Amino acid sequence: MRERLRGVVEAPWFSNLIIAVILINAVTLGLETSRTAMATAGSLLVALDRIALTIFCVEIAAKLFVHRLSYFRDPWNVFDFIIVGIALMPSGDGLSVLRSLRILRALRLISIVPEMRTVVQALLNAIPAMTSVIALLALIFYVAAVMTTKLFGGAFPEWFGTIGASLYTLFQVVTLESWSMGIVRPVMEVYPYAWAFFVPFILVVTFAVLNLFIAIIVNAMQTASGQNEEHHHRENEAHFAELLDEMKGLRLEIAALRKERTSASPSQE
Repeated sequence: MRERLRGVVEAPWFSNLIIAVILINAVTLGLETSRTAMATAGSLLVALDRIALTIFCVEIAAKLFVHRLSYFRDPWNVFDFIIVGIALMPSGDGLSVLRSLRILRALRLISIVPEMRTVVQALLNAIPAMTSVIALLALIFYVAAVMTTKLFGGAFPEWFGTIGASLYTLFQVVTLESWSMGIVRPVMEVYPYAWAFFVPFILVVTFAVLNLFIAIIVNAMQTASGQNEEHHHRENEAHFAELLDEMKGLRLEIAALRKERTSASPSQE
């Protein structure tokens, strides 16, 4: 029973079924935000949501039965368990936040689709390398915030009156959102040489430091892709070795049968 169920939950068609249910459930949860859709087919959408949740619970129960406690050794299984567990929590009138968290079930695609898992794993692997870049960026922002507060805080207290306000304004400048017409040009009307600060700041932070994040993530993606290829290669080698062992065993059995036949032939004569 257990081995038969294992074959079901590990079959490709079962994963494809769960992916289809996740996608349909994500669409139904999105339609629940529409008053028109709820007025037209609200009961159907609620029923589909409950059916999807039931399928997810059956899936996790089946995997728990097959893998037992080893199910929780895989972080992705723990992720699925938490996401489905959140959906099972009561969501009354005072718990509207929990009702909105049902859409988190769509994130289960990350654990089901191998390519998405690779991307997330690469991002997680890149976090230690990004720590130094984040520290450098924070240092640059702090120095620039102190400078702008002292230089422009008197004339523009709303933007540079405090270090906190300066940090937020500099963040807007870094994102290039209305940085010229909205921030720098008004400042230059009072301080004509303000460009000498903002232009190097944008060049250093936006075009240099932030691109380091992209470089680190790309490197992590390449590493994760290489690790996956190596893992698949090892699996193929192990499978090939098993086939060779089976072939050797068959040859030995055939040779033993031939010996039995040759030894039985003279005795029959």
